[in-house]
Amino acid sequence: MVKNIQTLDFDSSRPPSPFMNDSHHAWRRELRKFIDKEMMPYVDEWDEKGEIPLELYKKASDFGLLRMGFPEEYGGIKEGLDRFHGIVTAEEMARMGAGGINASLMVHGIGLPPILAIGDEVMKQRIAPPVLAGDKRISLAITEPSGGSDVAQLKTRAVREGNEFVVNGSKMFITGGMRADYFTTAVRTGGPGMGGISLLLIEADRLGVSRTNLKKQGWWASDTAALYFQDVRVPVENLIGGENQGFIGIMLNFNGERLGMAAGATAYARVCLEEAVKWARERQTFGKRLADHQVIRHKIAEMVRQINASQAYLEICAWRVQNGETPAADLALLKVQATLTMEFCAREAMQILGGTGYMRGSRVERIYREVRVNAIGGGSEEIMRDLAARQLGL
Repeated sequence: MVKNIQTLDFDSSRPPSPFMNDSHHAWRRELRKFIDKEMMPYVDEWDEKGEIPLELYKKASDFGLLRMGFPEEYGGIKEGLDRFHGIVTAEEMARMGAGGINASLMVHGIGLPPILAIGDEVMKQRIAPPVLAGDKRISLAITEPSGGSDVAQLKTRAVREGNEFVVNGSKMFITGGMRADYFTTAVRTGGPGMGGISLLLIEADRLGVSRTNLKKQGWWASDTAALYFQDVRVPVENLIGGENQGFIGIMLNFNGERLGMAAGATAYARVCLEEAVKWARERQTFGKRLADHQVIRHKIAEMVRQINASQAYLEICAWRVQNGETPAADLALLKVQATLTMEFCAREAMQILGGTGYMRGSRVERIYREVRVNAIGGGSEEIMRDLAARQLGL
């Protein structure tokens, strides 16, 4: 009997997908070449420095990475692409084991969609082309010092005076906020609750805008900012969508963000598995390989089980979205499932690697530090479970 021996590396630990075709495989090959040349050799340097080089945005745009999935009339690349090309992108970026690089480079993926979804044509033509070309950067500014997941209670206020809005308030934990040229900003223009929220495009160089860099547990290569708006005057033309209609634009963003985060989290788990298996096969303890100890074998088997379950859930959710569904409950629960898998695999990989995994420069060490931002960002586990329960009619 021939044994089916798997190396359990990043590629072989991914279950075969019935949804991916030659186009997806070709994109994976080309993207991996680009990442291996332009990013992988510099991961440690950028992580320690706390930023990626500005020229990387232009390189990523020229290659097509920044433009993937965006409308072609604004400089994007959309023809022939589907949700699974996005999953491939999330997986290959996760292979670096440094989420800050992806968060910084691809931050337009959450800042730009509201403009393209509900903004007017003049704004789309003004903002999207330079962002997709890698010349400008845009961040999403929703979270505030007083709250994050409870978006409907935000306090930053924009009061209309003639043809301008005067904005006062602050935003917190804004990914890419220190380098952003534009902020897609949630503000209160009406009464309490979700019905009083609008989205405003605020240029970073407007008088009254200031920002402070924030240091974090993980995502070191991604700048994160606190933003302050003091009597910032913004033209009415910068309103994204209708006045008091901003909550719709915010919600449109979340489902896609959660799908992408789940793809990344599951791939980070596979990185942890790869590192743990490689070490367990090489490391000798008590006269035999670590992999020959039952307790270690069981840890690895459980990692594989959780990864396979998360990957299957991810792909069926992606298939449903691709076919026009909006499975909000499943996307929320998928994010919970994927980040719990990432957390489990990061912990077990750290245990298997021991002191080696605890050292700076290890992919497992970086991923371990980045578990919580994945579990909290885009909707915390607690909020996701409650959202799913409500969507299911409970």
